Amino acid sequence: MKILKPGLLLATLLAGSAYANENVMKELVPTGKLRVGLVFAPSAGAFFVIKESDGKPRGVTADLADALGQKLKVPVEYVLFPNSGLATDATESGAVDVSFMPVDDERKNRVAFGPAYVQGESTYMVTAATGAKTVEDVDKPGMRVIGIANTTTIRAAGRTLKNTTITPVTSVSDAVAAMRDGKADAFALSRDTLPTYVKQVPGSLMVDGAFQKISVAIAVAKGKPAALAAVAEFLTEAKKSGLVRRVFDKHGLKDSPVAPLTQ
Repeated sequence: MKILKPGLLLATLLAGSAYANENVMKELVPTGKLRVGLVFAPSAGAFFVIKESDGKPRGVTADLADALGQKLKVPVEYVLFPNSGLATDATESGAVDVSFMPVDDERKNRVAFGPAYVQGESTYMVTAATGAKTVEDVDKPGMRVIGIANTTTIRAAGRTLKNTTITPVTSVSDAVAAMRDGKADAFALSRDTLPTYVKQVPGSLMVDGAFQKISVAIAVAKGKPAALAAVAEFLTEAKKSGLVRRVFDKHGLKDSPVAPLTQ
């Protein structure tokens, strides 16, 4: 086996590193800006951001996007969507370079996922008139159930509901308005996000139990191995270093668990 001299070995390593970095930038930042797809709602959570008066996002995923931009030493351009289905479309098509979204099998066929940063569960908020107390109580004939269009949550609810169906709405705001106006009986969403909206619909509550366990992860378009490796390395290090925990705490999510390093 040929042994390289120290100087030649260093040059070879540097050249390999430069080539790898060039591939990362070509795949992950093709426009010179890191275009990040974020999903907004009236209230921020581990997944949703809110839009400030100047249009800028505030929340966990916005902070993680900023940290990724700083690591890559590139400016971040936020692209905001009212639901994760549209964020998935944009990531798949290359309209955005990276996004954060709940994971399910349908999305795995469309985008490439890196590590998860949070785990949670999906359940329902219900109006007082329903009398529902558990997830099972929601699955009754005549129950008007709604969820956000083209999301893991609405797909999971649709699979588990046997005695009624779920109707899609475009955004969280639309769903809360439907509940408040008496046009829907139950709204499917992540448990960590629902408490804010329960307060906005008098008499409503979150039922006991869950119909889905869920992980939210970082994602890029398929066919970009260097980009996927870079975002996976970033998020793994963000969990190891405690960055994700600090971001959760900053946004009042002290009870939200960071996903294990193995996920």
